Amino acid sequence: MVKIHPDDVTTTSGAGEETISPYLTTEPESFTIWMKSLVFNTNGCTVFNSKGRIIYRVDNYNSKSCREVYLMDLSGHVLFTLRRQKFGLFKTWEGYRSSSGTTEATTKLEYFRVKNKVFQIPNKDSSSSYRVVAGSCRNDEQYCYRMVNRGASLVIEDNSGKLLAEVKRKQSRNGLKLGEDVLTMTVESQVDHSFIVGLVLAHSLINCIL
Repeated sequence: MVKIHPDDVTTTSGAGEETISPYLTTEPESFTIWMKSLVFNTNGCTVFNSKGRIIYRVDNYNSKSCREVYLMDLSGHVLFTLRRQKFGLFKTWEGYRSSSGTTEATTKLEYFRVKNKVFQIPNKDSSSSYRVVAGSCRNDEQYCYRMVNRGASLVIEDNSGKLLAEVKRKQSRNGLKLGEDVLTMTVESQVDHSFIVGLVLAHSLINCIL
């Protein structure tokens, strides 16, 4: 099974052969995120690759800010289950990778947790930070990743400050910005983009966007 850490490149099959994960970028890639479900244009999220193909979807139907959300591939196989948790005043979401594509088959050994770094009043023009704990990093003081929201741009970095991905409002070829619910996600090379999408979803849920 592929670990959720973005720098994991391979997975080992039962025969001992290593194969490249289908979610690993081999070079920087761009994705389009539409913060709508294709199911009757309801609440959710649809992610397209650079060729215009749907690779991820979230279908919340008529519900918003659900307590549990499922990140699926186009065929409906569950990749991550995201659950809202309560830790004092902080808004926190945890994500668990599914081992068999169902909501029941999740493992807490492969998880991530996103919460506000400090208590802060949301401000469109201010910078807000979110800490991300993943895998075996159970201590909140030693987070694995960081998300920084600067205005309309969301930057995802590892704990050394290395850029992993950036999300911002999508622009047309002539420079015109599209709707606020249409975003561009750029993912760096050798990064698990399913994990990145999971973090973006958690960020959206914390901010009551999804």
